[in-house]
Amino acid sequence: LQLYDIESSTKTTILNYCSYVQWVPGSDVVVAQNRNSLCIWYNIDAPERVTMFPLKGDIVDLERNDGKTEVIVSEGVNTVSYTLDEGLIEFGTAVDDGDYHRATAFLETLEMSTETEAMWKTLSRLALEARQLHIAERCFAALGNMAKARFLHETNTIADQAAQEHGGDGTDHYLVRARLAMLDKNYKLAEMIFLEQNATEEAMDMYQELHMWDECIVVAEAKGHPMLDKLRRGYYQWLLDTQQEEKAGEVQEGQGDYLAAISLYLRAGLPAKAAQLAMSRDELLTNGDVINRVSTALIRGELYEQAGDLFEKVGNPQKALECYCKGNAFLKAVELARLAFPAEVVKLEEAWGDHLVQQKQLDAAINHYIEARCSIKAIEAALGARQWKKAIYILDLQDKQTAAKYYLKIAQHYAALQEYQVAEELYIKGDQTKDAIDMYTQAGLWEQAHKLAIKCMSQEDVSVLYITQAQEMEKQGKYKEAERLYITVNEPDLAITMYKKCKMYDEMVCLVAKYHKDLLSDTHLHLGKELEAEGRLQEAEYHYLEAKDWKATVNMYRVNDMWEEAYRVAKAQGGANSYKHVAYMWAKSLGGEAAVKLLSKFGLLEMAIDHAADSGVFEFAFELARLSMKQKMPEIHLKYAMFLEDEGKFEEAEAEFIKAGKPKEAVLMFVHNQNWDAAQRVAEAHDPDSVADVLVGQARFAFEQREFQKAEAFLLRAQRPELAIKYYKEAGMWSEALRICKEYVPSRLEELQEECGREAAKKGSRGTEGLLEQAREWEQAGEYARAVDCYLKVQDPSNSVLMEKCLLKAAELAIKFLGQSQSMEVTRTVAPQLVAMKKYSAAAELYLNLDLIQEAIDAFIEGEEWSKAKRVAKELDPSRSEEYVDQRYKEYLKNQGKVDSLVGIDVMAALDMYAEQEQWEKCLEVAAKQNYKVLHKYVALYATHLIREGSWDKALSLYVHHGAPANPQNFNIYKRLFVEMVNASGMNCAEAYSSWADLRDVLFHLCENLVKSSEANTLAHEEFETMLLISHYYATRSAAQGVKQL
Repeated sequence: LQLYDIESSTKTTILNYCSYVQWVPGSDVVVAQNRNSLCIWYNIDAPERVTMFPLKGDIVDLERNDGKTEVIVSEGVNTVSYTLDEGLIEFGTAVDDGDYHRATAFLETLEMSTETEAMWKTLSRLALEARQLHIAERCFAALGNMAKARFLHETNTIADQAAQEHGGDGTDHYLVRARLAMLDKNYKLAEMIFLEQNATEEAMDMYQELHMWDECIVVAEAKGHPMLDKLRRGYYQWLLDTQQEEKAGEVQEGQGDYLAAISLYLRAGLPAKAAQLAMSRDELLTNGDVINRVSTALIRGELYEQAGDLFEKVGNPQKALECYCKGNAFLKAVELARLAFPAEVVKLEEAWGDHLVQQKQLDAAINHYIEARCSIKAIEAALGARQWKKAIYILDLQDKQTAAKYYLKIAQHYAALQEYQVAEELYIKGDQTKDAIDMYTQAGLWEQAHKLAIKCMSQEDVSVLYITQAQEMEKQGKYKEAERLYITVNEPDLAITMYKKCKMYDEMVCLVAKYHKDLLSDTHLHLGKELEAEGRLQEAEYHYLEAKDWKATVNMYRVNDMWEEAYRVAKAQGGANSYKHVAYMWAKSLGGEAAVKLLSKFGLLEMAIDHAADSGVFEFAFELARLSMKQKMPEIHLKYAMFLEDEGKFEEAEAEFIKAGKPKEAVLMFVHNQNWDAAQRVAEAHDPDSVADVLVGQARFAFEQREFQKAEAFLLRAQRPELAIKYYKEAGMWSEALRICKEYVPSRLEELQEECGREAAKKGSRGTEGLLEQAREWEQAGEYARAVDCYLKVQDPSNSVLMEKCLLKAAELAIKFLGQSQSMEVTRTVAPQLVAMKKYSAAAELYLNLDLIQEAIDAFIEGEEWSKAKRVAKELDPSRSEEYVDQRYKEYLKNQGKVDSLVGIDVMAALDMYAEQEQWEKCLEVAAKQNYKVLHKYVALYATHLIREGSWDKALSLYVHHGAPANPQNFNIYKRLFVEMVNASGMNCAEAYSSWADLRDVLFHLCENLVKSSEANTLAHEEFETMLLISHYYATRSAAQGVKQL
């Protein structure tokens, strides 16, 4: 339980193992439970003041009624209440209400105790905070704090006087406020209050009364008090009178009188402080008398380090070094020596190390000895400090003779710590290899000892030594040690022989497992047999099981007639059925009632009977069943019968089958062996229902012998015509199957016919013949729909003629005998197949029979029989189909590239195809036969094509040959021709004359045509006139270039 103070943000643990806590309503009292204690804090401001009562139960509630507060405690079946001290609770209530007079009156009625003392303290604090000073005075008086009580009494007197003079309660008077600040030890606040009222004397008196002279002088200095010097002298004299020379020295030091300050420090026995002051002022360092006095005092006080500092400061390194050495300040001594006396550094380092050794700081001394080149001391220090690794490091740098004895000491240490590897290395370094071998031997680490020994001895000597020692230990009964020695020299077989001789089989097996793992199982078996021969069966069991031969264990117990043990082993080690088998063998060995009781005990009776029967031990099975489970007798007879049947003893088997109540099994046995007479005899005598089965068996045999008539007769006698149908179907004799079905099972005739059709469809040509035969039968029977289905099912891709006949036959029957919708459906099925077979005319005729004109036309079109398609369209549906056929014919010609044929039908389409195929000469030839406009459309297309390919000269020739019409659509072509020629290279010569002349002629004819057109006198007309003039100039230039005289 923790209490958190919000104002100070502190957290205090007030109770451990708290299981219940609650505030008392209307107060600051806290109730809590700690295990078996009731804890009450009547004043939570003092958490260490706690009232405790022992409890036997748990607090369950807190009730406060009628001025009474009770804690309800559950003690098992009883409920007990504990009443709290209402008076103490009342105090808290009064405090919370701020009624401090009532709280005081209440506390005055109580005897002083830890609780009431805490309450008086709380009330005093609250009264001071509320400035109820009379109550606070009373509280401190009750607490026995007479100093505070007297101080508050004086304060109350001042407050009462101020109240009479100025009104109010007088607590706002500055003297009252200042005294309250003093009471709170807030002297700075009191000083501020005094100075606010210009009461400097009162502030100074306050500090003097408290002997706070420094603060008093500060106030005097701040206010420029005329008595400041007197105050200082008085303070100084007071310090001297009270023998505070140190403080007096500080005062003199603060006033700048350093000599006086040093004298005072020396009088006070503080030479170090005097030296510090002397070293801080240069003028003092030059004063020999001062330095002498201070240094003498320091040496007298054995403050050699400070004396050394002083001597070093005044430039006397020799005395400084001596002082440093006397004061054991070796750090400063070494630093000084490095600067002033380098030759002394080594000695100082050694002396420093010696000092540290005396101080038992051996670890720190090591490095100083190393610096002083004192290796032996460094080693001994390292050993003394147990810094073994550092000692080894130093030893490694020394000569072998010096280091040997130390190596031995360190090696012994590491041997004691069982760090044998490190110890071995150290022994070897110390030339004590034999000690290392002894160490390993004593520790029982024979392998390591052996490894080390072979480095010093020959292998043969080591082996002889170890074997001899092992044999000695073997005689002493120290087999483990002997074993280790044998193993160390790689002679595990000797150890195995030792253990075998001593019959310590466990240890022997361990060694075999480790060194001859492949022989472990054989070893266990061998030991098991030996122990079994000795009659130590339990031990033999262990070894047999370790060899994973639990059967040998079971057999061992079985031979010794210890069936319980055999059963236990089989159940624990064998499979799920192993222990059952052992129990069975156990029971079999007992026989009779004993066997029954045993098997019943294990719940294996029924299993044993079944196992005996299954194993052919029928005598034992009959015995068990007769004595305990007679209901199993028929089952055993049945198994015995089946056993006899397998043995070929059919007559005995027949008798057992009948005893088992299974005469039908006997019938089936004879049927299986085709002994029909015996089967018939048994069936008629014992199982009349099986007579039919015998006939069925005979029939099946007859069918296998292909004696169909005989088989059919047997089945009909057995009233099983469905089996006859089945066997005929299996033999592929569908006609016989249909005959039997029609005669004896007419209800299945339709189903069989459908199955026959499906089977025929699966069997290729042979199936096709069957379908055709079936179709003809349906046709003759007037079942045209079925006949049509059969014809449509015929599928023989290798015989297209037959397929065509079947399809046409199906269509013919559908059109003649079936309804309109059915005939339409059949036609739509047959015609596409005929089309796929390229029998277009036949398909079209079928469509025409049902007035499917469009489909017929499509069939002719697909067969490319355009004349027939046109004739059908013209005669039967001229309004729609003629145009459709023409359009399809045009598409056909386009797709086939037969443009010449297309000219006679659609010349514009043909011209477009010529243009697409870039057959421009043919295109222009055909276009020339049309009108002038058509011609120049394709001339313009050709010219555009030529210009794109850079053949502007060929394009110009087109317009020279065909003329230049004044079509605005051609203006760009004319302009492009002009631009190409003007920009072309090689045109500035006599050879280019014909080209320029052609351009001029084309432009001339164009301008003549423009004059006659609506484009006359337009901007384009003027532009072409300009081009004409330019081309004329170019032509003239080329002509002139051909005349050498020009």
